[in-house]
Amino acid sequence: MESGNQTRALEFLLLGFSAKSDIQFVLFGLFLSMYLVTVTGNLLIILAICSDSLLHTPMYFFLSNLSLADICFTSTTVPKMLWNIQTQSTIITYEGCLSQIFFFIVFGCLDNLLLTAMAYDRFVAICHPLHYSIIMNGQFCGLLALGSWCLSIMGSLLETLTLLRLSFCTNMEIPHFFCDLPEVLKLACSDTFVNTMVVYSATGLLAMIPFNGILLSYFQIVSSILNLSSATGKYKAFSMCGSHLSVVSLFYGTGLGVYLSSAATSSSRTSLVASVMYTIVTPMLNPFIYSLRNRDMKGALRRLLSRVVPLSSGVSGGVLW
Repeated sequence: MESGNQTRALEFLLLGFSAKSDIQFVLFGLFLSMYLVTVTGNLLIILAICSDSLLHTPMYFFLSNLSLADICFTSTTVPKMLWNIQTQSTIITYEGCLSQIFFFIVFGCLDNLLLTAMAYDRFVAICHPLHYSIIMNGQFCGLLALGSWCLSIMGSLLETLTLLRLSFCTNMEIPHFFCDLPEVLKLACSDTFVNTMVVYSATGLLAMIPFNGILLSYFQIVSSILNLSSATGKYKAFSMCGSHLSVVSLFYGTGLGVYLSSAATSSSRTSLVASVMYTIVTPMLNPFIYSLRNRDMKGALRRLLSRVVPLSSGVSGGVLW
């Protein structure tokens, strides 16, 4: 009973950037700027898709969900990190740590599943174009998105709730800027075998199976494109997948870098840099990838901004008048 009370009163220490006291101001400005760019860019993507009827298609429906997931994914870790840098504090409560782990896993898994749904959408569009509107109907797309949310929440609940059975003896240090589940498991005093099995099972179901689904989809896509006789047709087909393939490569490349760096080296600095790439840089770059490489998205953003700018000018003119 005593250890349980200690666990509930426990405070973890996030040591990610605490040792760099001489550049705290620079780090705060840098990460705040990146966070604002991430939120603004993804929010513009969502608004452009919702406001433009030309983008009311399955691909952009999944993209709007992906942008929302990226905003939430970044917001799970960055605001707390900025607060700790600003206040020169490294403390996060036990409850706050569990909450951060839960939402981090939810939106990380959601990104993974939505990228898989988008890969399937591209597969149907290229390999079965005549049946695309029948297969990728609104109801089916809604079910794919809803299923992605539900699976992510259930998987995260399973991994997070099993942490409640663990006891932590003293205040412990996490060499990251957020509560990373593997690092928290290292700090437990009690046996973590069940937790480890749950993590491996959830990773297999919610990460490896979707990733294999993406690989299979693109294997079929590439095979279909290579069978096309027209060079123009091949270019058009490849351009349909370019943005998604770039985002997939960035997401899995940085995610793999996080776990390879933590497994291959004991350097917390290397692992920290990889974590920053995965949790901050990737969600920030996604809107640029889709807006710069996509003519329809660029047109929708221009139309959105053209409606917003005259509206703000009109409001200002009315105030001045």
